[in-house]
Amino acid sequence: MVSGDGANPFVRYVGSETLLSLQNLRTNSETEPSFLITTQVNELLFKLAHTEAVRARDQLEGDDAAGALRTLRRLRNVYTALNGTWDVLCSMSPTEYAEFRDALGEGSGFQSYMYRHMEFLLGHKVAAMAEGHRGHEPVHRDLLRSLGEMSLYDAVLRLLWRRGLPVPRSSVERDWSEAVPPVREEIVEVWRTVYADQDKHADLYLLAEALVDVAFDLCRWRTTHLLSVERLLGSKTGTAGSSGASWLRRVADQRFFPELWAVRAQL
Repeated sequence: MVSGDGANPFVRYVGSETLLSLQNLRTNSETEPSFLITTQVNELLFKLAHTEAVRARDQLEGDDAAGALRTLRRLRNVYTALNGTWDVLCSMSPTEYAEFRDALGEGSGFQSYMYRHMEFLLGHKVAAMAEGHRGHEPVHRDLLRSLGEMSLYDAVLRLLWRRGLPVPRSSVERDWSEAVPPVREEIVEVWRTVYADQDKHADLYLLAEALVDVAFDLCRWRTTHLLSVERLLGSKTGTAGSSGASWLRRVADQRFFPELWAVRAQL
């Protein structure tokens, strides 16, 4: 035990006093604490996912495929933790959620800027997603910076290109802020080559499968988000005025790293 005045080393390191003071409830609902704290945990996990994805991207740019694989395993574990948070939220009934829903005003998970940073880094770049933060200048500026940076998947393609695989130069030297077609057949063919000779391209094959693992678990998170909203709200409009479940259904149909999904039809 540590004696003396002031916070102990654990409290200082974790920032417990600040962290545990951030639960500013708006109602007396018994279930609002579950909703708010779980949502805050999600934001922290989005930040961790972004941190790990940045590290993996930078390792790939440094030709450290082995290091990137280790980082991607950790990233997948983050998404496993994120998926577990739905167990808390799905224990809530529609009537329990209704007790505090109006107190949320126009607040919605759609407005999470940390989630947008994570999406941009994983290659889903839609400039309009930054516009909702134009009124919050520091956040908007950071999102535009993220939009213009190389994504994790861009770094993977650059590694393939440096290894001598026929990735078009236009795919590895471009304006990173611009969206690209979800499936480029010439890149699907490159991945088919990798999968066809897994001995020759062993680390690239493992890298591809690690990316699909990440995409799979993030898609699972999005799909469970949809089911959770349907369970709590049915077809009601979302709190921020979105179409609610209809919008989430379109999102759940999207795939990160779609060329790695497309190549499966050719194996």
